[in-house]
Amino acid sequence: MNLTEAEPGIEYRIKEIETEDEELNEFLFTLGCYSGEPITVISQLRGGYVVSVKDGRYNIDRNIAEAILV
Repeated sequence: MNLTEAEPGIEYRIKEIETEDEELNEFLFTLGCYSGEPITVISQLRGGYVVSVKDGRYNIDRNIAEAILV
């Protein structure tokens, strides 16, 4: 499943990043989004999600959330 289906407040492990866009892949890697890392959806906003990765909180849009498989 991807992050759009995740329940807020529950910690998941990233299984993979599913995208053909190399820039997006590199961007997510710099945030700490890569296989094996824990990720938590803090809240869902209109058109986006607030997620916690490592020690940071980030606002990502739906397209990015769909690319992160947990």
